[in-house]
Formats: sequence, C-alpha cells, structure tokens
Amino acid sequence: MSNETQDSSADEGLRLSILGMSCAGCVGAVESAIADVDGVDFVSVNFADHTALVKGDVDPDLLRKSVQDAGYDAAVMEGLEDPSEQEAQELERYQRLMQKAKVAAIFGIPLMSFSHLGWLPEISSPAGSWFWPIVALITLGILRYSGGHFFSSAVKLLMHGQANMDTLIALGTGSAWLYSCVVIDFSSHLTQFAPHAYFEASVIILAFINFGSALETRARGRTSSAIRELIGLQPRTARVVRDGVDQDIAIEEVGLAEIVRVRPGEKIAVDGVLIEGHSSVDESMLTGEPIPIEKVEGSEVVAGTMNQKGSFLFKATRIGRDTALAQIIKSVRTAQGSKPAIAKLADKISSVFVPVVVCISLFTFCIWYLFGPDPSMGYAFVTSMTVLVIACPCALGLATPISVMVSVGRAAKMGILIRNGDALQSAGRITCLILDKTGTVTEGKPTVSAIEAVGKHDDESILRLAASIESGSEHPLAAAILAAAEEKKIKLEKSTGFEAIAGHGIAATISEQQVLFGNEALMAEKGVKYTQHLDRIESLSALGQTAMMLAVDGEVAGIIAVSDPIKKDSAKAVQLLRQQGIRVIMVTGDNEITANAIAMQAGITEIRAQVLPEDKAAVAKQLQLAGEIVGMVGDGINDAPALAQANVGFAIGTGTDVAIESADIVILQGSLLKVPEAMSLSKQTVKNIKQNLLGAFFYNTIGIPVAAGLFFPVFGILLSPMVAGAAMAMSSLTVVSNASRLRWVKLN
Repeated sequence: MSNETQDSSADEGLRLSILGMSCAGCVGAVESAIADVDGVDFVSVNFADHTALVKGDVDPDLLRKSVQDAGYDAAVMEGLEDPSEQEAQELERYQRLMQKAKVAAIFGIPLMSFSHLGWLPEISSPAGSWFWPIVALITLGILRYSGGHFFSSAVKLLMHGQANMDTLIALGTGSAWLYSCVVIDFSSHLTQFAPHAYFEASVIILAFINFGSALETRARGRTSSAIRELIGLQPRTARVVRDGVDQDIAIEEVGLAEIVRVRPGEKIAVDGVLIEGHSSVDESMLTGEPIPIEKVEGSEVVAGTMNQKGSFLFKATRIGRDTALAQIIKSVRTAQGSKPAIAKLADKISSVFVPVVVCISLFTFCIWYLFGPDPSMGYAFVTSMTVLVIACPCALGLATPISVMVSVGRAAKMGILIRNGDALQSAGRITCLILDKTGTVTEGKPTVSAIEAVGKHDDESILRLAASIESGSEHPLAAAILAAAEEKKIKLEKSTGFEAIAGHGIAATISEQQVLFGNEALMAEKGVKYTQHLDRIESLSALGQTAMMLAVDGEVAGIIAVSDPIKKDSAKAVQLLRQQGIRVIMVTGDNEITANAIAMQAGITEIRAQVLPEDKAAVAKQLQLAGEIVGMVGDGINDAPALAQANVGFAIGTGTDVAIESADIVILQGSLLKVPEAMSLSKQTVKNIKQNLLGAFFYNTIGIPVAAGLFFPVFGILLSPMVAGAAMAMSSLTVVSNASRLRWVKLN
C-alpha cells in the first residue's frame, strides 16, 4: 500500500481521532498498525490534530482494535459533529496536564532549591538515612501521578517492539529515580565520589514536560479554529413550510425540495434556490468577500451564509453532507491532514530517531564512565539521562503539520479552498500560469457594450427591434440583448416568420417590417449593402466586442456590439503575478483579434488563441516539458483536462463542478486576485515549515552533543537534566508559535 499524499478526488475515506500520540514517532506506529488491517488502501496520520485518514473497504472496529493493540485508542469522526465535544476534551486534557505539572513543580522546586542552598541533610548522615527514603517514596508517588501516562505508553510500545518520546521520558525520569535509590541505599559503598540523588531532576523534568504538553495542546486546539468556525456557521434548526404552516425542525430532518423560510438576520440552513422574495446575503465566511450579494428569484443560496434585511422562501437542493459548506469542511479537513512532500523527510527521521537516541545515551554513559573525571559514575548517569530528555522529537513531528493546519485554515477564511498538501507546497513554486479567458479573465456574462443607430433610427428603436427578434432565440448573445432591453424597460414587439440561420443570425417580421439581425454573412446572403459599416465593425472587434448589424427592409439600421468585459480585478491580478516573476499566458478558443483585445485590457502579453478544449492540456504539458512549473486557472468543463495536467490547478468556484473536482485549489468567489494570494501563502507556508524543521534539527543537533557533555572538556559546560526538560518543552512551543504567525503574515 502507499502512504503518498492522497488524491482529493478519490473516495472520501474514514477519519479517526487518535488518542495517546505524544510525538512524531507515534505517527509511524499508528500508521503501521492501521496499514496492517486487511482492506486498507491508504493511511495518513496527522500528529498536529491527532487524526488519521483511512481509505479502503475496512471495518472501523478492526481499525480501532489494531490501534488499541499498538498502545493507542481511536474513534470514528463523523465530519460534521458539533466541535464543542472535541473542544471540551482538549480543554480537559489541558487542565489535566497543567494539574500534573503543578503537582510535580510544587514538590520539585523546593527540593531543588533546598538542595542547591545546602539545606538538606547529607545522604550518609543520620538525618539523611530517614529523610531521603521518604523523599524517594514521595517522588515515586509523583512519578505515578504526573508521569504514569509516559510509563504505561512506553511499556505498551515496548511490547510491540516500538519506542517514542514516552520511551525517552520514561527512561530518563525512571533511571534518575532508580539511580537515586541506589545512591541512598548504598551510599556507604560509594565513597569514591560524592553521592548525589536526582529525585528533584525526575520530578522537575515531568513538571516541564507536562507544562509544555499542556501549552502545545492549547495551541494545537487554536489551529483548528477555521474548522470550528465553519462548523459553527451551520444553524442547528431550519424553518420549513409544511402544509402551509411554518415549522422549526432540526436541520438533519430537512428533506430535498422542501420549502424553507428565512427571516432577516437568520442563517441559511441548507443549500437551495430562492423561489419567493428577495434579500442580500452575507457570504463573507465562505468567499472572503465582505460585500453582501443580492438574491432574487432563481438565485442560489448556500448553507451557513447570513441573510441580511429581506425575507424569502427557497427550495432545498442540497442537504446534510452534500451542502457546499459540508464539502468545504471536508476539503479543509482533508487538506489539513495531508502531508506535503517536505513532511516525508521528517517522518523518516522520526521513525528511527528514538532508537538512535537510546544508543547515543548508552554510548555517552560508557564514555563518561570509562574516561570521565571523578565521580565518573555520577557524570555518566547525568549526561546519559540528559541526552534522553533533551532529544524528544516533538518539535520535529509538529514542524510540518502544524504549519499546514494554520495555512489551510487561513486560506479557507480568505475564500481559498486548498484541497491537498502538495498543492499548498507547489503553488509557490509556479513559474508559468495559464489563464482561461471566458469566466476567468472575463466575467463570463456577455453584455451590450455599444448601440449605434444609422439614418432615421434611434438607439432605443434599434434595441427594441433587436430584443424583439432575439426573444425567440436561445443564442448566448441573445440573453445580453434581452437583459439590456429589460434594464431600459423597453416593451418588446411581436415577431412572426422567425428564422434562425446557423452561424449567420436571425430573420423575422415585426410590424410588417422585414428585420434581419446578424453578421456580415447574413447581410450578404439577404442582399443588404453593408460595406460602408465594415470599418466600424472591425474597430469594435479590435476592442474585443462582437458586433452585429440590424437591417430593416433591406437597409442597415444600426449596429449592436456585445462584449464579455474583463473582471474588475483581472488586470491587477495579472500585474501582481508578473511582479512575482510569473509568466502569464491566456489560452482560449476565441479568435485571435478578440483574444488580443481582452489580453491587452488585462495586461497579458502572451496568448494562445483558437485552442480546442482537448488541446489546452497539451499546452500545459508542452510548457512542463520546457521546464516550467505550470499552474492553470479555469472554470469550465473544457478546462478540466488542463487543470488536471498542470502542476497546480486553480478552479474558479463560480465555475462547473467538473472543473472544481479537477483542481487542487478552488477560488470560491472567482476573483483572480486570490491566485497570487494563494501562491504567496504557499511561499510563506513552505518558508515557515523550513524554519520549523531547521529549528527542530538545530535543537536536536546542538542539544544532544551539549547534553552528552561534548563541551565539558573545553568550556566546562554540562547541561542539567532539568534544563534539558525545559528546553524540550519550549522547543515544541516555539514550533507551534512560529506556525501561528501564518495567521497574520502579510501576503503579496
């Protein structure tokens, strides 16, 4: 089976909450346990949020049993569950760890302080003969209370031939206690060196480690704020109209095609289509755009968005896990749990880290015992224990997933849906970006851009005749003309003898007048003289507009131009991309004149015109073969192959479902400005991960030699086990804090 980053378009899989993981080494142990279950095709464990994604035909009970056998526990996550229960569990864990830290500190700090001040009796003195055994018993009780979970986990893992951070902590604190007991029991036989007990070290280490784990738990909980906020968007009830009566019911009971009423200030419960009334809806949490969207009959409404002033009825079209909000939550969770390629190195290192550290600790003990100064046994013990404590790989395990979680969460709040970890890593490396034209650079909604009357006719009469004749047409441009007439409140006239001439235009009779509306080919076919208007038609075409002539009784009466305007922010987006050194290419099926006109408006200097849908993917592949890292932005079905071919596919969220499913990143609102933002976030995330990994590697690379006493012969530096415990706890906290910066880091 493969543990590669999952394809987001694959089957949904099963999400498990894993209990008992304490370091990166646990990830490998849990993944191995799950992978051994029959039917598992894929497994990915996320240390940051303690979850596992499992794909395949497998019994959840078998998965849970296998995880339990490995020394952990697991529970199936439903995906849309109320986050309050999980938050309560995290809070309970935080409070429990803080309590354990307090108990260890309350005893350990005075013991350490009094020991350094010389206020405690010597071990070999009469007072010490009864004092230190009592300390040993109290310390044992604290080890049981504050560190019992480390020891039990270490034993379970040992039974399965595995080791993790708990193993190091158990070995370090346990050996400190045992060694101290040997010292007080055999102090009379250890005259070759000054006997010293390390009871305070064992409990202080536990205090620091529990405190660090508590802070890490709290910080880790905050990284999932995006998920909690998204889930919190969904109201718990909906007001449905049944038999003419309004009823408040749980959203789980809302059925397809049910009529739902929404009043001012209420959240929309499920997805649907507005059938009565009008209002404006705040969709900012889903799109990142603060301006409310006007909703009229026929408009789509989305679960979780907030109704403003108006009241309306809508028909439910998607419910439960099929709503757009549910799909977004699923995608965010999947992305947060995915592993970018950069995480594989950390996973490999973590899998062998603990055994290597144990070997280093034993080697350190032997070197100090054989070659160290008196008391060699004391030095050997202290250094080997310090190595065990300081080498905890927690920071290494958190380095990547915590950054991914924060970044994906921030992107979701911005209206950018990142669907897998590889896309998050690769987006910032793009060197060439392919842009589709219609619906990506342009609005995708043709509008009338120019009306020019000829002779005795005026603009209104030209538009009235054109709209009247187009009222029977299904051509895309007809909608633009009819919309313009409706906006001007022009009353249409009845047409007869309607004839649609494919590729040319339309002919009909209106008020006993023979009316033609179409291109030059139509005019030529019907014998209408039009050559004197060609210059104007060509000039309009050069501006990216489609110009059509209207003829009445064999004479040209006017020209109407229809255009698909570029989005208001397309030019700015292209400018930002070019400033980042990105090569921008517009690829379209339109003719070269129109393509050049649109490209000029958007600031695009490189185009590929008259490209067939099936050839868009070939363009992307050609660029990849030339050494480019290609991104593709599109919104239509014809863009799906190119989106899949590109290194990173960006789908405009207002586009088709096929395009969205083929993409790695979805721009929910449809603004091109989100593309450079996503690329900038990718760069910042990868930079943050590298900082975390570098810090973790540096910590362990420097910390272990220092703990082993490498600098002692030259500088006299010897690290205390208690300092090592504090440093270990702070290393994890530092990684989490650094990852949290991604919430506020400036983009672009």
